[in-house]
Amino acid sequence: MPKYLLIMRGTDESNAAMMADIDEMMTATRQFIEETVKAGVLLAAEGLDDPGQGVVVDFSGEAPVVTDGPYGETKELFGGFFLLDVASKQEAVEWARRVPAARGSKIEVRRVPGSDEVPQADR
Repeated sequence: MPKYLLIMRGTDESNAAMMADIDEMMTATRQFIEETVKAGVLLAAEGLDDPGQGVVVDFSGEAPVVTDGPYGETKELFGGFFLLDVASKQEAVEWARRVPAARGSKIEVRRVPGSDEVPQADR
């Protein structure tokens, strides 16, 4: 079965709304995770640390440039992910619609190509 990554994307406003109701959000998220486990589709799920703790390595110039977070120019940041093993994109979308998320958040659904789909260098 194909794998799909559900990427949680948020803005400063949606992240603040989530933090305002963090206990309720964590309860709903644990319930969602339990549902995906019972359905046998969850491969992994993780949240990410505060963006202020991260760095960006930018390859735009001749040499990579490292910039400490937070990233003021970014409108949306990845907050975490769910990796699902489902039968189709439509099934991944149906699970994404059920993710507990604050108003203003987005869930990006991306297929993870199998190893047989990754281009190989000629040997």
